[in-house]
This record gives sequence, structure tokens and C-alpha cells, in this order.
Amino acid sequence: MSKLVSIFVCGVQKGGTTSLHAHFREHRALSPPSRQEIHFFDEEARDWAAPDYTALHSLFAPNDGDRLRFDITPIYIFWPPSIERIRAYNPSAKLIFLFRDPFERAWSHWSMEYARGDETLPFAEAIREGRSRLDGLPLLARERRVYTYIERGLYADQVLRALANFPREQLLFLRSQDLLDNHIETLDRVSSFLGIAPFPDTGPKRERPRPRVPLPSCPTEEDRTFAARLVRDDVREFSALTGLKVSDWRTMR
Repeated sequence: MSKLVSIFVCGVQKGGTTSLHAHFREHRALSPPSRQEIHFFDEEARDWAAPDYTALHSLFAPNDGDRLRFDITPIYIFWPPSIERIRAYNPSAKLIFLFRDPFERAWSHWSMEYARGDETLPFAEAIREGRSRLDGLPLLARERRVYTYIERGLYADQVLRALANFPREQLLFLRSQDLLDNHIETLDRVSSFLGIAPFPDTGPKRERPRPRVPLPSCPTEEDRTFAARLVRDDVREFSALTGLKVSDWRTMR
């Protein structure tokens, strides 16, 4: 069997995973795939009763020696079967998660989908009446990849799913703002967790800023208050599970 992927950065979407990917590519002990987001373990067209990992392994250099292979695909934390599939593939894998204030994450997510043309509703409507677009849909429906602005910010159950599949010592929970504001300390936590040398200090990364397209609306204080009511209790549970600080998140103000 080919050498296994041993590191997974599993989320969250719009939480700084592209910036972390840029740091990972600069570390000599890490072996990057040929494309940034692999989307192997959330691909429903595969035969998961008897998975063939050939396509996954083909994305890595065959001569990468003892370098550690990594997959940074942020939907893995949210897509229900993904974490269990990763465990079945490599139960010794180490998983890293970056979390962002749910309201800011929702706005960034909506901005991306609107810029792509996959969203037509204004932000205020998308996080309110727009949530009904998910009603009655199968758990793995494509629409859940797009219209889950609030749902992806309900982190507690997603963390519980990770804890149900992997020992806690194989999981690292981080805040995306800390990677931006204090990248050296945050990357030191990552390197210690992975058992590799410290990352080279090439400065903070800010990859993939918001798309430069005209947007039909901006987030308002009413939008923030509305979203906060939906996620605040979940955020408190999430904080208790992970030990991460949330008091400075706009959702909690």
C-alpha cells in the first residue's frame, strides 16, 4: 500500500485554511498534494463500502521519502461521513481544525458563493428565510455545500463527531484569528503537535481575501444579533469542548 496521508486540516471553511496551506508548503518535512483541496473523503460518488485510495495517493510525489503527507480540505469537519472515512483510512492520522467567529465566517461564505454565482439572495435573506432551502433535503444533498451559512457555524456537534472518531491527543483545535495575529506561536503549536521542526518564519499569510465583486448588501448589526441568537449557546458548548477563547467573537458580544 502507498504511504498514507497522515495529516488532515479539516476545517472550517473560510477559517484560514488557505493561509495555513501556504505555511505548510514552506515546511521541508511536509509533502503537499498537487492541488490544494483534495475533496477525497467528501466525494459521494466513490464506493465507500470498498474504497480505492489510488486516486488520493496519486496526488503526492512518489519520491517524497519520509516527508509527511497532508490534505487540507475544510469541508471535512462539516460533511457528516468524512471524519469517519478518514479514521477508516488512517486511524493514526492527526487532525487540525481552525475556527472562526460564526457570524464572520457566514458573511465570508456568503460573499464567496455570491461571487461564484451560486447564491442570488442578499445576505440578510440568505441567513433567514434562505435557510428553508435545506428543508427536507437529504443529509448529503449538494445544496448543503452552498447554503449552510449558519449551519457550518454550529461547531459543537462537529467537534463532538471528531472526538467520537479520534482520541483527543490526535486533534488540534485552533483559532483562525490567532494564526493571523500571532502566526509564530500558532505555528509552534502546530509543529509541536505534528512532531516536526518549527516552521520557517516567512511572515503572516492572508490568502484569498474576499472576492472583489459588487455585493448587493453588507452585514448589519441586526444580522449579527439574529445570527448570534441562533448560535450563541452552541458556541458556549464548543468553547467548553475545545478550550478555545470565544469572548472576543462578534457572535458573543
